[in-house]
Amino acid sequence: MSKRSQMPRTTPRRILRLMEYHIYNIPLFVIGESPEVKLPDFCAEVEETIPQRLLCNVDVVYVGDLRELNGRNATYANGAIYMTNKEPTTEDMLENFIHEVAHSLEHNFASEIYTDDLIREFKGKRSRLFHILKSHGYDVSPIAFGFTEYNMNFDKFLSDTVGYPTLLTLTMGLFASPYAATSIQEYFANGFEKYFLDDPRRLNTVSPILHDKIEGVVNV
Repeated sequence: MSKRSQMPRTTPRRILRLMEYHIYNIPLFVIGESPEVKLPDFCAEVEETIPQRLLCNVDVVYVGDLRELNGRNATYANGAIYMTNKEPTTEDMLENFIHEVAHSLEHNFASEIYTDDLIREFKGKRSRLFHILKSHGYDVSPIAFGFTEYNMNFDKFLSDTVGYPTLLTLTMGLFASPYAATSIQEYFANGFEKYFLDDPRRLNTVSPILHDKIEGVVNV
């Protein structure tokens, strides 16, 4: 059941219409045009999928055509998850939400997650991807593939030059999904998303160290 609500202090500006829902006790505000997805169903799916304790760093959720997104489908910042209102299905919104919950948990568990063994696992996969792309004729830089942090040019190379449909074929069995190759932070968040929305055993087969790190966070 939705209801009109007073705007919290952290709500983005440019309010056209404000409707409130809840995920557990966390308010979800629709700003502007309502999405096609039925938000009560989305909120129920979140509660069925992920335990409340893992939302410890999420204070509020905003859904809309928001400048905070800066062209992305979702982002996390300062206790808030921002999500687009353009996703066509509940599943798409659920993927976005759980992915951003993973990023929210980095604030608590970074030192436990990003240890040498996970970095080695990620770099080993990046190295294999480098040789795969090189063998398929792509102009690749070993230096770019050696960095673990997010780099916009590298992201654009994977998404625009190679393309995710091609990456999906080339990285089958190497990454849980192509976006995991973008950076070590996305490697974790993508794995976290797959842990809850796919079969955790598959993640364990593809990325066993990542799987164990996620289990450590989930079962703390």
